[in-house]
Amino acid sequence: MCSNKETSLDAVIDIILEKLEMGGTVTFTPNGTSMLPMLRDGKDIVVLKKPEGRLHLFDVPLYRRENGQFVLHRVIDYGNDGSYVMCGDNQFAKEKGIKDGQILAVMTGFHRKGKAYTSHSLRYRAYVNFWYYTRMPRRIYRAGKRRVMKAFNIQPKPKKEKE
Repeated sequence: MCSNKETSLDAVIDIILEKLEMGGTVTFTPNGTSMLPMLRDGKDIVVLKKPEGRLHLFDVPLYRRENGQFVLHRVIDYGNDGSYVMCGDNQFAKEKGIKDGQILAVMTGFHRKGKAYTSHSLRYRAYVNFWYYTRMPRRIYRAGKRRVMKAFNIQPKPKKEKE
């Protein structure tokens, strides 16, 4: 039996971890905009499994921050101490110092509009490389756009409400 009941990750994390330990996969719909355009808030479904050893560059793990918050961000670098440097695809601030003990699962793919995408597909890898290597030009563009809007007192368009 399948249920699409909405619940917090805190409420089901023990069940998720148990399933991952048994070698299974877990799917859920993430919330937030930090991984746009790859993962859309409340619309796409991610597939997670238990990581096999150290994470690789560009892997997308589910990890728990020191404050208990669960996060799904991309590995973009490594610290000198062996920790990970993470960042959401729609962000520019790097989160440093994430340890292996904080990693709960790693994304193996996602579903959008009923179509499955794996993290090993050529299309996905092309997206990851394009998105990562255009990071600096995108940051410069956003900063310039904000300055122009501020200089001309232009208000950003209101965001559409969820359906």
